[in-house]
Amino acid sequence: MSVQSATGTGVWGELVGQDRAMATLKRAVTDPSAMTHAWLITGPPGSGRSNAALAFAAALQCPRGGCGECQVCTSVLAGTNPDVEVLRTDKVVIAIDEVRELVTTAGRSPVGGRWRVIIVEDADRMIERTTNVLLKAIEEPSPRTVWILCAPSPMDVLVTIRSRCRAVSLQVPDTQAVADLIVRRDGVSPQVALDAARAAWSHVGRARRLANDPAVAHQRISALRAVLTMRGVAGAVRLAGELVQNAKDEAAALSEESEARERGELLTALGAQDLRTLPPAIRSQVRHLEEDQKRRRRRREIDTVDQLLIDIAGLFRDVLVTAIDAQVETLNSSIQDDIEAAAAQLGTTAALAALDSVALARTRIAGNVTPLLAIEALLVSIAEPRR
Repeated sequence: MSVQSATGTGVWGELVGQDRAMATLKRAVTDPSAMTHAWLITGPPGSGRSNAALAFAAALQCPRGGCGECQVCTSVLAGTNPDVEVLRTDKVVIAIDEVRELVTTAGRSPVGGRWRVIIVEDADRMIERTTNVLLKAIEEPSPRTVWILCAPSPMDVLVTIRSRCRAVSLQVPDTQAVADLIVRRDGVSPQVALDAARAAWSHVGRARRLANDPAVAHQRISALRAVLTMRGVAGAVRLAGELVQNAKDEAAALSEESEARERGELLTALGAQDLRTLPPAIRSQVRHLEEDQKRRRRRREIDTVDQLLIDIAGLFRDVLVTAIDAQVETLNSSIQDDIEAAAAQLGTTAALAALDSVALARTRIAGNVTPLLAIEALLVSIAEPRR
């Protein structure tokens, strides 16, 4: 059995700048002494946790250790392999029933592969009661079952789970490596790819969207320019309302197509796709789906607002490094003139205060403060030094 080299071939080709982590996972595929039944893959957003988990699952099942070309590899990466189960959620938390179902699945023997692989994305979204359901399955696993949990950091997972998993840590990939991946995958120009990678803080998914959708990139720059040029409390409050509404609109646009498809699939499965009036039992299931979709849309809105806050943090990082004349590249070079004007006006103290305010806004929203109130408070605090 031969494993692909660490040059980005085979199933590992989507992992950017993660040579150390890939080496650990590849060794586990070929060396039984390096293999274990439970893994915890951690890394910052955009580092490729989900890609690493899928690549590892494919390599474990592949007769050639992750060739990326055989039916086994392609089915795992496409999400259709019967021996690889992936739990991902758009909800605020992972439901306990979802984990119970996974535990049941984990107890079954593989259909045709070497392993039964269970991947839990965003394992940090499990509350303690839900995690306890998972604990026993990880403590006493079936002989051919492998658990792969993904989370931003080890501290985001309860110690009882963390202590039973082998940890693999991913890092923020190099900006140029992300740009090279975008050029290779999407065929955009090297400069567009590099600008997108910088703006996205090397978050691969975000960088690809910015590079491939000019409207998204334009809206992002317009929002940042508005933050730099707003004046007074009234202007800050007005801009906060616009930015939060834009986040809601974006979340709705991303959700509408999938929500309509889910409703259609449910009605088809129930044999009710042609009914004008739904029977009570079917209405109840449709209502349950709609409530679930509402929760997921809410989660997407919060994630979109958080992305806005990350962009604003990057903006004032640029203001700060410009104010101190640091010899580093800015993340938002397309509005460099605005950044230089803000640096001259605000100086280092106000730029640092703005970064602290962004961190506070993210903490408040994580604590269930209404996004509009948190963004208003943030923008007012930024606008006040200019009064």
